[in-house]
Amino acid sequence: MLAVLTALLGTQLAVAAPGHTGAEPLAYGEPGDPAQPARLIPITMKEAGGGMAFFPNQIKIRVGEQVKFKIRNGGELEHEMVFATLEENIAHGAEMAKNPDMEHDDPNAVRLQPGEVTEVVWRFTSAGEFDFSCLIPGHREGGMFGSIIVQ
Repeated sequence: MLAVLTALLGTQLAVAAPGHTGAEPLAYGEPGDPAQPARLIPITMKEAGGGMAFFPNQIKIRVGEQVKFKIRNGGELEHEMVFATLEENIAHGAEMAKNPDMEHDDPNAVRLQPGEVTEVVWRFTSAGEFDFSCLIPGHREGGMFGSIIVQ
């Protein structure tokens, strides 16, 4: 079907990455249930020491654990937090470089203006090491990334 549409339209069509359609399970888990207990993990995003960073930049979680990230932009610039596999975030970052005003409507991503605070509830269902990054062009390259270790 994709080949037929490509031939008819004369262009390549983008295929959604896993996790962006809601139809396929995500390697790093699923949105949590805000009505259920969750471990609170505060995260602050800000510019620091000539770069940009998340505090903390490494988080350890148990498989099956539900967490509530309380994410605060303590910086002077707009920042975001996107958690996924490292490969997905690197690919998404490349797309963001081409379209820096891209808006996210994914349960694993938030964008905050300076001073804003939000919460994301997530259940980590698989062991592994996952990435969280600010994918606004230049921010990840400036040091704004971290790891989630699920054991």
